[in-house]
Amino acid sequence: MTADYRTSTGPFASLYAALKSGQISRRRFVESATALGMTAAGAVFLVNGVAAQDAATAEASPAAASAIPSAGTEGQTRGAGGDLRLLQWQAPSHLSPHVSTGDKDNLAAQLVLEPLMHFLPDGTFAANLITEVPTHENGLLAQDGTSVTFKLLQGVTWSDGEPFTAHDVVFTWQWVMDPANESINSGLYATIKSIEATDDTTAVVTFNNPNPLWYEPFTGTGNGSVYPAHILKDGGEDANNAFRQKPIGTGPYVVESFSPNDQATYVPNEKYREPNKPFFNKVLLKGGGDAASAARAVIQTGEYDFAWYVQVEPELLNSMQSDDSPGKLIIYPGVYAERLYLNFSDPDTEVDGQRSHVGTPNPRLGDDAVRAAMATAIDRDKIAGELFFKDQGEPAGRNVISGIPTLESPNTSWEYNPDKANQMLDDAGWAKDGKIRKKDGVELKLSYATTVNQVRQKIQAIVKKNLEEIGIGVDLMQIDAGIYFDSAAGNDQNTGHMYYDMNMHQIGATSPTPLTYMERWYAGPDNENVPQKENGWSKTDQQRYVNPEYDALFEQAQTEVDPEKLRELFIQMNDILINDHAVIPLVDVGEKIAAARWLNEENFGFGPFELAYWNIANWIGARS
Repeated sequence: MTADYRTSTGPFASLYAALKSGQISRRRFVESATALGMTAAGAVFLVNGVAAQDAATAEASPAAASAIPSAGTEGQTRGAGGDLRLLQWQAPSHLSPHVSTGDKDNLAAQLVLEPLMHFLPDGTFAANLITEVPTHENGLLAQDGTSVTFKLLQGVTWSDGEPFTAHDVVFTWQWVMDPANESINSGLYATIKSIEATDDTTAVVTFNNPNPLWYEPFTGTGNGSVYPAHILKDGGEDANNAFRQKPIGTGPYVVESFSPNDQATYVPNEKYREPNKPFFNKVLLKGGGDAASAARAVIQTGEYDFAWYVQVEPELLNSMQSDDSPGKLIIYPGVYAERLYLNFSDPDTEVDGQRSHVGTPNPRLGDDAVRAAMATAIDRDKIAGELFFKDQGEPAGRNVISGIPTLESPNTSWEYNPDKANQMLDDAGWAKDGKIRKKDGVELKLSYATTVNQVRQKIQAIVKKNLEEIGIGVDLMQIDAGIYFDSAAGNDQNTGHMYYDMNMHQIGATSPTPLTYMERWYAGPDNENVPQKENGWSKTDQQRYVNPEYDALFEQAQTEVDPEKLRELFIQMNDILINDHAVIPLVDVGEKIAAARWLNEENFGFGPFELAYWNIANWIGARS
């Protein structure tokens, strides 16, 4: 259970009390808190809340937590809990996080693969496969930020019985950086100069430059999953393909069977380091369907025990619940938002065997007047009010970084003004020719893709109507989530190829200091971070957005160790994207989960920077 900084005891609470009483300066607090392991964003958030004396901000301050939630697990027997039934309407396509472009695959891998550290709900770290979180004070984190040492837990084995060692940490970095593996995380791991296994339980990481985000390659299942060297080191493509279907991990479960885009079955890992865990004898993960039917199957009928990401209209969700319904809806603050992502390349022209080539500008969305008019013509309040819980933490969106109060820009705004949007297009020379505008023979008609989902189709209908009212034609595309988020190089309907003018989905920060998230708009030297045929469409700048000013700020943020300066860099990057209309925020969203009432909610450990199953080793519950 978490406790408030204002009433708890311990080093964070003592620091916070000293800050509030004026005994230490803001800078000293940030330095001391980060030395203990708190993220820079979390520390700056606290000092800003104190400085402003804002009650609302104070209530939203991160809670103090020192360990992974595990209440009630003492004395239990492994496998005594029977079956656990998970319903994931976005079915997993594979189980290899380092090549995953969607949460659905990372989720399904969380039962098997683990990182060295986890993010707790408050944004602080929890040691997982290591003995302690590195800090300046314990000597494991270099004072200048150029290196970090991880002390691994002793006696941990992979599920096949092979020992887990520091050589696996070294190998994971090498695997991610090998171009042949087309890892989505290669940009994140590129900050690492070397990793040395000085012995079986010690990994010494050296960075190319002082690195304020030293923890990101090692924290959270998506970015930080450790891969087994003995399985993948010499196996080549065949081993990688087999691993995508049935990975060997150190986590609480092993894969018994897996059918891509359909279902997976897991059984306890008999080699798991905690002999009384996991509690459930079998986990049945069923994929497919839609969010509404998933919510109903948990909340109303009890056919399943847990459903992730139930993006369903408030009226329908509320109608499913009653005092005696077998399940309930859980909403918790998130860092995700539903947004429109605009393609800066031309999805209709083929160059060197591929469309959406970074060297071929989009003849419609390449005009900022078009992007600005779109941002002004879309009724975001209507979307938030009708399709989301607008008054319960899901307001209309205005920023790219959302859900991290200290990093949300105060400089941005939006308005719904169709007349103004029409005038923008008139002034830019996009003349009305019937219902659709044209300029220099180019018709202003856009393809608009998203996943098959009732709420998203209703958003599409609102956006289409808004845009058609200002003379922009819209062709709607609905793609099954298993295809839309699938990272396979041969899948030309996925977000990496982006063979459409714009798409819509939710993404958000994976860290309180979200540099990896902001990499999505970083083109890099020679546009190396743009997905193209040459890199298997595996890079993260899926919009083909190229802005030297943005890239320079991103590169500065990679080595900025001053928390206040780093905060300003994030706000500047956010403002560039909003002012350039690269992204159109629609609505900030909370995380909506459907869970059986008999499950112990306390041990879910829901927070903004980890996916829903991250703590499944500690899930428990008593069926009535």
